[in-house]
Amino acid sequence: MELLHTFMICAYKESDYLEECIQSCLNQISVNEGKSTVLLYTSTPNAFIQGLCDKYGIEMLTKSGGGIGKDWNNSLSFVKTKYATIAHQDDVYLPEYGSKVITAFERKAHCNIVFSDYSEIDADSSLRSRNINLVIKTSALHIMNLLPLKIYQRRIYAFGNFICCPAVSYNMTRLQDFRFDESLKMTLDWDAWERIMRREGSVQYVSDKLMYHRIHQASETTVNTLDHTREKEEHAMYCRYWGQHIANLLMKLYIYNQKSNH
Repeated sequence: MELLHTFMICAYKESDYLEECIQSCLNQISVNEGKSTVLLYTSTPNAFIQGLCDKYGIEMLTKSGGGIGKDWNNSLSFVKTKYATIAHQDDVYLPEYGSKVITAFERKAHCNIVFSDYSEIDADSSLRSRNINLVIKTSALHIMNLLPLKIYQRRIYAFGNFICCPAVSYNMTRLQDFRFDESLKMTLDWDAWERIMRREGSVQYVSDKLMYHRIHQASETTVNTLDHTREKEEHAMYCRYWGQHIANLLMKLYIYNQKSNH
């Protein structure tokens, strides 16, 4: 069986959820079939992370860090397969994630990224209720999927970041020169999808809920929401699409998205 895809787990310091993430990646159908492999990248190597890598027989890779964007860029620099997923240490991937992502990529050779729907879990790994924010995001993604022309997809995406970053996988062959913007903390994913959508090629949505995104008080999302970093960066993204005045109006409507992470 040809190795096509890498789960690159990004680990930072000592996360209580890292082991659950590792287990979910190793439990993939695509891993058992020899189509996916699991690696771990960290810019904060320590005995805790090394111990888990030894326990589960996965390789720990490291480079000098300097923020989320640099860590994501560093992690992808180690990937040797055609496709890759940056697996966030707090999150959980359901067994069919890898196989369904690979199928989506193989179906369309010109596809740059594939992303799935998702559910949210809390600090205790219990499913959170599907709030209005998630319903809106899923609806927007369904509409985008029904409108294959990129000009329409980008206009829908101009209303907000509907794609869940840890649910995204990358075509490394087509994105060899792509880099995340290392100056951003919160909207580096929104910025990335916006730039990727402007490239030749397509983006593909898998409507199945294939992973669990964890929301908890220590998460980077929550921290940057509380100190208003998220609000500032999202306003800048809206200005990129709409200009100052409409961006101000859209931000008032989008503030609810922040509240859902508390």
